[in-house]
Amino acid sequence: MRHPYIIPQQAAPDDFPPLDQALEFPDGLLAMAGDLNVNRIITAYRLGIFPWYDHPPILWWSPNPRLVLFPSELKISRSLRKTIRKNTFLITLDHDFRGVIKACAAPRPDQDGTWITDEMQTAYIKLHDKGVAHSVEAWYEGRLVGGLYGIALGNVFFGESMFTVISDASKVAFACFVTQLQAWGYELIDCQVESQHLQSFGAVTISRPKFRSLLDTLCEQTGHHGKWAFDVNH
Repeated sequence: MRHPYIIPQQAAPDDFPPLDQALEFPDGLLAMAGDLNVNRIITAYRLGIFPWYDHPPILWWSPNPRLVLFPSELKISRSLRKTIRKNTFLITLDHDFRGVIKACAAPRPDQDGTWITDEMQTAYIKLHDKGVAHSVEAWYEGRLVGGLYGIALGNVFFGESMFTVISDASKVAFACFVTQLQAWGYELIDCQVESQHLQSFGAVTISRPKFRSLLDTLCEQTGHHGKWAFDVNH
């Protein structure tokens, strides 16, 4: 029986096995242990790997197939377009990263806990402070009611999680954000695993080798980086 690779203590940030060593069950489990050092996390995403766990040790994943969205193929339903045109929500970028990741970490009605642990929040806040992690916020009457966050490398955005407390808030935030990414020249959004919600926006599955090939090209390009703090739809 195969087991995931155990990352040694004090290992280099790029100490990950080849992606084809990931397990088929659970799908994509590649390695465990290591740390959430900023350089390790950035290296992992660049290789097509992401951390996902709810208690120690840290688990590192590279599922096959991979759900992705090409920004140029974004689909917005007629009903959602109507909602967007109403300007019910103010959509911003990087205005409240801490608020977004905290809201994403809150337990869902169908979950007992959260995988966005305090350790994960601390790590991604450090990435945000370095201009690598970004948030999208939906505001209603001055209150944060929806949003998402993720990592930007080159012309790839790696989505991590989203939340909503008002119907359509996160949908509007996502649609406006993808449109903005397309305007900036981003060519790929990593959605990680299959989701009917994201597939309704046009996300499709591709093989792990194709995903890695895209990363090799797109992560080396010059993207729109740094702090993104501005309003998207106002």
